[in-house]
Amino acid sequence: MTRTDLPLLARNPITDFNPNGDYLQGIVDADFQAALMQKINQRFAFGFGLRVITPTGDNALGSGKWQVMPIVGARLGLPEISSPSYFEPILRYDTSVVGDPTKRNISNLQFAPTFNVGLPDRWFVTFFPSPDIRINYGDPITGQTGRLFLPFDFRFSKKFSDNVACR
Repeated sequence: MTRTDLPLLARNPITDFNPNGDYLQGIVDADFQAALMQKINQRFAFGFGLRVITPTGDNALGSGKWQVMPIVGARLGLPEISSPSYFEPILRYDTSVVGDPTKRNISNLQFAPTFNVGLPDRWFVTFFPSPDIRINYGDPITGQTGRLFLPFDFRFSKKFSDNVACR
């Protein structure tokens, strides 16, 4: 499986380039990802991959660094709860390898203990749906109060067909 993103972003960060926190918009760093996944049986699967992030964003929105991000994950089906329920931990490590030496070095561990519970009528709730739990081992980020970022994240969704879901 492969994936490529060229994200657009609008945000108001307070940084050295934007000390007043004005809204900025533009292209953020593009990325390319490749992953291999293997289904062991109906209940268990695992996979691994690599994401490469290119410094395509401008000074205020981009990192200015080339980054590599190895990724590993597994999936455990939980039919005891309901047939679409599963637990899927994902671990990835984002690190900068080359780029603008004046930009901060990137080194952070990202984790998502994704837990999906299938509900009646094709509804489901997912806890920690993205790898937002982070430990920053690199240079501090402007406004960062600690190395650990531990949010509580969940989403409710409805699956309208086998290929379409509303989040």
